[in-house]
Amino acid sequence: MSSLRPIASELLYGHADQCPFGLCDGSGFRYEVETNTAYDCRCRAQRVALAKARSLSAVIPRRYRDVAFDRPPVTEIDLPIVAATRRFADTIGEKLDAGRGLWFMGPVGTGKTTLAMLVSKAALKTGRSVAIYSLPRLLNEIRDTHRAERSHVELLDRLTAVDLLHVDDVGAERTTDWVLEELYSIVNARYEDQRSMVITTNILDREALCGQITERTVSRLTEMCDELPLLGHDHRMDLRVG
Repeated sequence: MSSLRPIASELLYGHADQCPFGLCDGSGFRYEVETNTAYDCRCRAQRVALAKARSLSAVIPRRYRDVAFDRPPVTEIDLPIVAATRRFADTIGEKLDAGRGLWFMGPVGTGKTTLAMLVSKAALKTGRSVAIYSLPRLLNEIRDTHRAERSHVELLDRLTAVDLLHVDDVGAERTTDWVLEELYSIVNARYEDQRSMVITTNILDREALCGQITERTVSRLTEMCDELPLLGHDHRMDLRVG
């Protein structure tokens, strides 16, 4: 049985039967009385993307549901990096339309996932389709397509169609030829379709990352995403000390 959860933007931020722009009746189409013709509403493309992404995971994990730019732990993260992330989130529609993404890199506990979740929350709030995975979990979902009746190609198509793909812990999975090829397939499909990605990785050294996930994958991510390095100590240890 698949563990994929339905997309949650309409559950968290509004109703699926309402036009986010207030232009149509929620059907995705507008009607012109004078010419007796129907045409696509501005929300139509988003509705199609949401439908394609329906079986992907878009639920903000409980730990990150209340995170915000104006309170801890975000206010304790490197200020220039937070500012860059906020600018991206404030113009999320423009960034997604342009296929731009963010790549957070740095040691564990420096706030990479927290900032990435803020970007995903911003996208969901505007009604865009989002898929959120750790790389190990995403690869497990892909493995499930080989053991069940679900189509591997269909899952890849859904991962390509979603407006924003958020992948944590890139480089954390044990490297095998299968892992490298699956990761490249996902990144390359989104690269070719000019779709945004938000990535986090603990690997700062480019050469080491190329050795872990291949140079061709790193090259595409570099072109797609603005790189935001997060340095410093593990903030999770502060909680234990306190």
